[in-house]
Amino acid sequence: MDATLPLPPRARLRSYLLEAKCEFLRLLREPAFCAPVIAFPAMFYLLFAVVLNKGSAGAAEYLLATYGVFGVMGAAMFGFGVTVATDRESGLLRYRRALPQPPGAQLLAKTLMAMGFAAIISLVLAVLAATLAGVSLAPAQWALLMLVNVLGVLPFAAIGMFFGSLLGANAAPAVLNVLYLPMAFLSGLWLPLSMLPDVMARIAPLWPAYHHAQLALKVVGHDNGGASWLHLLALAIVSVVFFALAQRRLSAAE
Repeated sequence: MDATLPLPPRARLRSYLLEAKCEFLRLLREPAFCAPVIAFPAMFYLLFAVVLNKGSAGAAEYLLATYGVFGVMGAAMFGFGVTVATDRESGLLRYRRALPQPPGAQLLAKTLMAMGFAAIISLVLAVLAATLAGVSLAPAQWALLMLVNVLGVLPFAAIGMFFGSLLGANAAPAVLNVLYLPMAFLSGLWLPLSMLPDVMARIAPLWPAYHHAQLALKVVGHDNGGASWLHLLALAIVSVVFFALAQRRLSAAE
């Protein structure tokens, strides 16, 4: 458990914000993390929505939504999974829990870090879509798409945290990649599900990335028509279950 001090609300808030700032700068200064996480969605969008796209506004809108989800997944899963595994293996996680800090400071800091990267990824894709791919959305759509991506870090952060509680620092990136890339493909992030074999389209709802993608696609008008609350429920269940499992693992390791 985090050690706590009877801090006034303003001092507590400042402590949370400083912890989040340090966590964000920690990964921003790590090129092996921030460069792929930010650059890969942008590069793929430029290739498939601008260079190879034959002027289809619908395809550019679809890929704007799905590559945003692809980027958010990477920021959350690797931002949580690798750092938790590294801190746990080095003993830093146990040491920091003994420090006099507000409850949940580390978890909130990592969550805000992932949300910060999600916002950067969404902004980069939005600029590319509006300037090079000819995408024209209403201001409310741009804002809602950003919100969907920023809040969409939660289930993938929980998944990353769980695997970080299981794996060592060297194994975590490899194992997360084995999960990350197939889930992206099978959820329709690279190609529409209508272009995949029927069996893959049928099992797509098993993946949290599918539900996040459907929410993002609903904003731009290219979803499969399912109810938003079902996708939100699926993502909430994934978030709660994996977070609980991760907390149990980390508590047992104390």
